[in-house]
Amino acid sequence: MRTTRRPPLEASPEPEPPAVATAAAPTYRRVLLKISGEALAGPAGYGIDPEVLAAFGAELKDVHGLGCELALVIGGGNIFRGFAGRSHIDRATGDYMGMLATVINALALQDALEKLDVPTRVLSAIEMQEVAEPYIRRRATRHLEKGRVVIFAAGTGNPFFTTDTAASLRAMEIGAEVIFKATRVDGVYDADPMKHPGARRFDQLSYIDVLNRQLQVMDATAISLCMDNGMPILVFNIMRPGNIKKAVTGARIGTLVHGGRA
Repeated sequence: MRTTRRPPLEASPEPEPPAVATAAAPTYRRVLLKISGEALAGPAGYGIDPEVLAAFGAELKDVHGLGCELALVIGGGNIFRGFAGRSHIDRATGDYMGMLATVINALALQDALEKLDVPTRVLSAIEMQEVAEPYIRRRATRHLEKGRVVIFAAGTGNPFFTTDTAASLRAMEIGAEVIFKATRVDGVYDADPMKHPGARRFDQLSYIDVLNRQLQVMDATAISLCMDNGMPILVFNIMRPGNIKKAVTGARIGTLVHGGRA
């Protein structure tokens, strides 16, 4: 019996899978975020606001999810500001009290992040092994390489140095690519925008401009340290949701302070 051969079936093209939205890739591999203690206080202006803390935790989780290695330095002005109390308390003693306030804030933020399943370590410049790990540079970088968020507490561990200076120093030590200076305004202005509605915001500034104009970005010691080591500083408004993620992904926000011509 004669059979007819059927032509081979042509493979029909497979339907393309639906496009899946992917998260923006981080522009920076490793960053240091400097947050003022007052940012945690919320409307009360003092202490730690639970809702503000939870909101920060959720935003930092999003940034961590991008694969960016994230380190933080937190001030303590929402609890105690050593310099402001110098007329009643010895300056060095007041600064040490301020360092302890930063430890309280660091532990609070660690708790908020770990409730969101973000592995976090607090490293303190003043040893208190029952509540935090001692600061060791190699240990800090190892935590970052393992994908853990690192919070540096107790400033530099020395009086007469601000947490801004501590942020600059830690950024150099861990090899951060940029410092994010999170504030309540959306950059650096030529005057206080809260008092002067016509104040002009700068898109870029050089370190020398910041020092010569005495602009309130960071203290002179911190700016000089960044200038000597070529560490850029991005100043932006942390109170606007999503700004930390925008900064990490390279969006043009705030004011960039760097070594080039402004």
